[in-house]
Amino acid sequence: MSVRLFRSLVTMLSVALVALGSASFAQEDDQLSIAFDASDLTTADPHFAAATQDRAVADMVFNGLVRYRPGDITTFEPDLAVAWDVSSDGLTWTFHLREGVQCHPWNGNDGYELTSQDVVYSLRKAADPDTSAYAGEYQGMSFEATGPYTVEISVPQPVSESLMLPKVADYSGGFVVCQQAAEDLGQEAFASNPVGTGPFMFSNYVPQQETRLTANEAYFRGEPKLDGVTVRYMPSVSSREAGLETGELDVIEGPPEQPWVESMQDREVGEVMVFGPGETATLHFDTSTEPLGQLEVRRALARCIDRSLVRATVGETVTDPLVSPVPPLLAGGMTEEEVGAEGLLYPLDREAASQALADAGAEGFTTEVVVSERASYLAPMQNLQSQLTQCGVQLDLRVVDHSTMHTLIREDANQIVLYIAWRPNADVFLTRFYHSDSAVVTGDSPDTNFSHLGETDLNGDGDVESIDAIIERARGELDADAQADAWREAQLDILDWAVAYPLYIKKLVFARNTNVDFGYEIDSTLALYPQINEQTSLQ
Repeated sequence: MSVRLFRSLVTMLSVALVALGSASFAQEDDQLSIAFDASDLTTADPHFAAATQDRAVADMVFNGLVRYRPGDITTFEPDLAVAWDVSSDGLTWTFHLREGVQCHPWNGNDGYELTSQDVVYSLRKAADPDTSAYAGEYQGMSFEATGPYTVEISVPQPVSESLMLPKVADYSGGFVVCQQAAEDLGQEAFASNPVGTGPFMFSNYVPQQETRLTANEAYFRGEPKLDGVTVRYMPSVSSREAGLETGELDVIEGPPEQPWVESMQDREVGEVMVFGPGETATLHFDTSTEPLGQLEVRRALARCIDRSLVRATVGETVTDPLVSPVPPLLAGGMTEEEVGAEGLLYPLDREAASQALADAGAEGFTTEVVVSERASYLAPMQNLQSQLTQCGVQLDLRVVDHSTMHTLIREDANQIVLYIAWRPNADVFLTRFYHSDSAVVTGDSPDTNFSHLGETDLNGDGDVESIDAIIERARGELDADAQADAWREAQLDILDWAVAYPLYIKKLVFARNTNVDFGYEIDSTLALYPQINEQTSLQ
């Protein structure tokens, strides 16, 4: 049987299965159905939601004090708060709430007006490691309701707006939950029966099948154009494709892979959407081990790699170039032109790289690299393995499941780590990947500093704390331009010392039927899916 015939049979079977289930999942006229590459909902508690299918539900049910403008993460605008100001000493932020915002009904309760008490309860929940996965973002902060529509947030040191607003935005710990509902339901029940103030309200959850949301007619931005949203959990990509093709599904998550994008475009099955910010893919070198403790060895490895070839392996349609630790979309991020002007692009020169390795006594360098079985990790690492072989460097790949890889690299199993992730701003990127406190195993707060930067004298002048000092100085800088300059200064040191080699930005991939109008232009979103809000409609 040919591969083409086999694929056709699989698609036909998937169409039949979707049609068979159409009685159970029949759509109302204005009920949008979106399917994710997931077997189930993990949690709808916004302070724990991390997976794409979880963030999507939280995004539709909850609001923040401020929000990222839909489709554009570079701009903040009011959400539950209509205005905010900061004290002259920079230590107190005051948020003035929108009046008349209604919490959703739940379990026979009619709902109620959200006040400052709900916001304070929610922020304290977000700051508690027992009730939030994002508590670290709120260390040293305190929260107080100073009036029914006024909330004061005290910070341990002055912080710029570019670092403060993400903490209270519609993302992760910034989502505001309704206190009475959260306390009434309890933490476990709340995780599958979320109650917020957003454009859509929880209606029903069927494990391993779907979560249903209904329109919040009392939404403060106006009644949604959709009657509701059905979130489907469908790990089979062929079933998702078939559902889109038959019209049973309106929007589907696709694999972020070039062949899938091209296949869907060739077959003209809906409209493929590729948007950012996605995740950054960066190679990290462990400077606490030999021979990677030698600056010239790390620079030689950088000159042995052609990042365009790695990106081509993943797909140029589903990726963007990346040449700096912080992507250019964020404040303080750097473009190829900026990095090139500093002579830190490390142009390909395998002959010089091989000679430098030989001069350093690292000729024939071999190391084992633990890598995830997921194609998003394995394919680029296999390409890197092939490229480095041309300079006499041997990577022995040990392929493991994804969770095992994350465990082992945090135990310092690898000298070379490929890590793919997104962070909301330059401070988080730099702190979590390059501050000495974040060094895996040995840091005061071990995280994802795989290079052990800050623990090793990288440039021979004893200035081992310089990156830490720059990151901390930037964090306390209140002038936006000076702060961005400090972040760029830290990145130039990181690139100069070749402790990390940025590769590409992997973007998000979805497909929609052409009758879906999201109500805004999608350029970027931190929600990990094309946001569905009160403006979204089916034409």
